[in-house]
Amino acid sequence: MAMVGLFWIGEDSVYVGAEPVGAASGVRLTEAGVETLGAGRGRFWAWDEVVRIRTDGVPVRSGARRMASMAFDAVLVAVTGYGELPPAFLLEVVTAEETVEVTVQAAVAGGLYQPSEYELSTALLEQLADGAAEVGDLLAWGRDHAAEGTPPREEREALLRKWAGV
Repeated sequence: MAMVGLFWIGEDSVYVGAEPVGAASGVRLTEAGVETLGAGRGRFWAWDEVVRIRTDGVPVRSGARRMASMAFDAVLVAVTGYGELPPAFLLEVVTAEETVEVTVQAAVAGGLYQPSEYELSTALLEQLADGAAEVGDLLAWGRDHAAEGTPPREEREALLRKWAGV
């Protein structure tokens, strides 16, 4: 699997944030719609039902601050032997009838996203909800490239721009 912006992309799945494990909550995007996952969270909406997808509390830091934070976390784990789960953020799935909030774990190394990737990712989420972008494009890329791992930042940003049409 590979991380591109807020998306964790595999050969046959796209998650916003990290792929949930066990009873953890998460969100999977499919060509048919949006699916919430986790204990007591199993819901599905077709794309034509989704009005908007919003994020809240996404951990965003500039490159220098991100590196400093990652270095501090590495030292803390080395000294104490304890680590923390990646930071979580909220994803809201908005339909005409309801707004559902789901907590998802950050998928990026160090748990902090670059501002540019965050902005492009939210633009892509808007385009997906509006029907102006297709999850199939992310899945096609995943089938061809996810096994190679996460691409460099410039390539990730170019992919997000292409998928979002910006």
